Amino acid sequence: MNENRVPRDFYARETEEQQLFLTDTWCDHCQQLGLGMCDPEEYELFGMIFIEGKCNGCGETVLTELTEDDFDDE
Repeated sequence: MNENRVPRDFYARETEEQQLFLTDTWCDHCQQLGLGMCDPEEYELFGMIFIEGKCNGCGETVLTELTEDDFDDE
């Protein structure tokens, strides 16, 4: 298991999938759903894949952990 953050290419994802991750977000700071995020960075850490960006509402960090459910359609 890699303990270092390994960069991944968010923009290698299909456009529809990118848009889903950029719009369907939860901001822990705003406590609101669907505000969206900008400046996405995708990476792998401890064997898990994350997409991190800035909340379009408040600018705080938004973090999405991709689970096995996210890959069921692939």
